[in-house]
Amino acid sequence: MTSTPGALLRTAADSRLCRAVAALLLVAGAVGGWWLASDSAGGYPRGESGFATGVQSGVYDKYGHMLSDYLATAMPGVRLRLDSSEGSVDNLDRVASGQDSFAIATADAVADYHGAGKPRLRAIARLYDDYLQLVVPAGSPVQRAADLKGLRVGVGQRLSGVNLVTRRLLACAGLDPDKDIVPAMLGVGDAADQLRTGKLDAFFWSGGLPTTALTDLSGRFPIRIVPLGDLAETVHQQEGGGTDAYRAATIPADAYPKAYPSQTAVATLAVPNLLVTRDDVDPRLVEGITRAVLDSRDEIGSNVHAAQLVDLRTAVYTDPLPLHEGARRYYTSVKP
Repeated sequence: MTSTPGALLRTAADSRLCRAVAALLLVAGAVGGWWLASDSAGGYPRGESGFATGVQSGVYDKYGHMLSDYLATAMPGVRLRLDSSEGSVDNLDRVASGQDSFAIATADAVADYHGAGKPRLRAIARLYDDYLQLVVPAGSPVQRAADLKGLRVGVGQRLSGVNLVTRRLLACAGLDPDKDIVPAMLGVGDAADQLRTGKLDAFFWSGGLPTTALTDLSGRFPIRIVPLGDLAETVHQQEGGGTDAYRAATIPADAYPKAYPSQTAVATLAVPNLLVTRDDVDPRLVEGITRAVLDSRDEIGSNVHAAQLVDLRTAVYTDPLPLHEGARRYYTSVKP
């Protein structure tokens, strides 16, 4: 059968329309594929995440800045918003409530935490230990914690891990932290300034070694670190929360070379720090950050000495928190 001129024209038009639609579909597919690839390339979501650190001049704060800098190269597109806080308890509140996605907190603070969001808290890694440090002027008569009775003492901010362990230690020393001393709830920087100007007789600090604020203070004012080892076992036995958080420890002689007396190790107690997140944080993001924490140990440790102690063999011991699924994936992937 012979085709009419009209039918031929309709066939040609239909063919051109089909080719145009096919071209549009190819373009749309390419754009859609690019969009999906840009979202998932590298295996983790991009964007900003809050990271609760701690007081300025503390080890948490310095570690947070160094980790943020490292992630800029290790995980392009991931940005940490560093949020200052009072310390461990404040950090747990911020993560549990969704204000931040990541934070550092001491294991005793985690065990003692009773916020509504606690069931959602998860661990990424055990980092390094905090050492409890009682700082006094070099000429102070204070030789042990019990000698603080009646004195003006910095006990850390209200929502800090410093305050938690200090109150427990003072109770073990036979002192009521609310009645037997004049407590000052200060961060380490303010406490150091007030000790130097005579407004405080002593202050407690719990942090990694060395802490910059104490190093700086010892260079401007003669200080002494008071031994607390006689109470380490008592605090360990009486701790609450159902976790084995505290251990006897020694501050090395070279931690603060300008403190008095020089070249003398000081007995105290220590508590581990955990990198904490929440169960609804993307496992791909957590897996990448877990890898970055372990891979950055030497680089961060060159400036934050406590970070040198981050170790793959101990990082998985995050009692009293279970590991986040993303962290578990990382540790499984590198397991020998």
